[in-house]
Amino acid sequence: MADKIKLLIAVLLVIAGVAGFYYFADAPTVVRVLSVIGGLVLAGVVAGMSGPGKQFFSFALDARDEAKKVVWPTRKETIQMTGVVMAFVVVMGLFMWAVDSILTWLVKLAMGQGG
Repeated sequence: MADKIKLLIAVLLVIAGVAGFYYFADAPTVVRVLSVIGGLVLAGVVAGMSGPGKQFFSFALDARDEAKKVVWPTRKETIQMTGVVMAFVVVMGLFMWAVDSILTWLVKLAMGQGG
């Protein structure tokens, strides 16, 4: 039950931040934006203290650790694969154009409009 209350407070803090944005309509834009950012930061802190928030933080750390394990392609490999993809797109475009032209010709022929 305490987690639900914490999450409710977090949602109310976000709403308060957005409400502050409109409440300070005559204030400088910086104040209005800081109102929203403050609401979001406070909401994040409160939500982070809840059980689901702690689980999410743990998941985010694990995801970051897994992303560090990824072997990223080199610049040369990236350029080569981009070339392969572009060539494939061109070949498939020509193939689709040919199929479309043939089917159009066959439909016109079947309807008695072909020559």
